[in-house]
Amino acid sequence: IIYSHLTKARPGYGFVMEERGIVEGTDKSNRFIVDPLDGTLNFLHGQPHYAVSIGLERDGELLTGVVFDVAKNEIFWAETGRGAWLDQRKLRVAARRHLNEAVIATGTPWHGIPGETHANFAREIAAMTPATAGIRRYGSAALDLAWVAAGRFDGFWERGLKPWDIAAGIVLVREAGGMATEMNDGNLLETGDILAGNPDLHPLLLRQIRMANGAKA
Repeated sequence: IIYSHLTKARPGYGFVMEERGIVEGTDKSNRFIVDPLDGTLNFLHGQPHYAVSIGLERDGELLTGVVFDVAKNEIFWAETGRGAWLDQRKLRVAARRHLNEAVIATGTPWHGIPGETHANFAREIAAMTPATAGIRRYGSAALDLAWVAAGRFDGFWERGLKPWDIAAGIVLVREAGGMATEMNDGNLLETGDILAGNPDLHPLLLRQIRMANGAKA
């Protein structure tokens, strides 16, 4: 349904979709990055925390993002240069400056992921837990990022996510005054190793992650 409607609205735009894969468009500047259901496991277990995530990339740069929290009927949206919004209310990242006051979201590696990834996450969670006020794992990266933009979470980190998991959320966080970057200065949409937070907490979170992986503070 999403593919059909967007194709009619913007003929020629390309797509990157979780189920459909890459669809080349005649318009080489624009492509939608779509996850029709982020938080599938929650949905299958009757847990009301899942979302539709749609991002628009133009000439290699993320331009627009929409995350629709279906169960709560909340629409988070942002466009580069126009800010981030929840319906018609402008969003701003939380203003907390100290990790010991911050609630941070993350995502855990799932069944079938190589053991090294689980071991790496164990080191990172061990470094984050005593340094923060709390860690949350809700199961939808798109909503985690939208909640960072809305100030409900103070930060978020996860590794190995796909472009459709994070494209819309990146725009939301950045337009809400936050930072959303790759943890090792790589290409964020390629690695999916994302760290998000406000400008004060982001470097502190990055320090904890790097210390967990053997780098000096």
